[in-house]
Amino acid sequence: MDKLLGYYKRVVDWLECAAIYGAGLLLIRILMAYEFGKAGFGKLNGSNWFGNVQDNFIFPFNVIPVDVSWFLATWFEILGAFGILFGLFTRFWAFTLIVISIVAISGVHWPAEWSSLGELWESYRITKQDGSGNFRVPLLFIAMLIPLVVHGAGRLGVDHYLAKRFFK
Repeated sequence: MDKLLGYYKRVVDWLECAAIYGAGLLLIRILMAYEFGKAGFGKLNGSNWFGNVQDNFIFPFNVIPVDVSWFLATWFEILGAFGILFGLFTRFWAFTLIVISIVAISGVHWPAEWSSLGELWESYRITKQDGSGNFRVPLLFIAMLIPLVVHGAGRLGVDHYLAKRFFK
């Protein structure tokens, strides 16, 4: 039993050390950078389809010209991906990507119609079927971005270095 408790203590000590340096935040940053970078570069190399869904965007994004919305979404996703990857202005980029995700949910992923929470819950899926929503992935992205807004990049980001260098 003492040996088992010793292993447990070593594992907990290692996990606490990893938490101090922000290893979990780094993994979230890498995943979010990949996903938003992929989406941004997809927009950069694709054609503007926002005109088809802009009426579904929440205010004020539904009144911004389609080309401006496309440009902003593209570059905020690309620059945000790099910022989050390197941990540079992490809180700003994470908050910005949360806003983009909320607009994406309202414009593309929310169900066209629902009359009960049960019907809404059916839209918590990855694939879209017959006008039903598919807001699971962007909602998970928001959940992963919230710790980056709250905690920043952690010690393994440029923000930490800059804070130590300039605000000490």
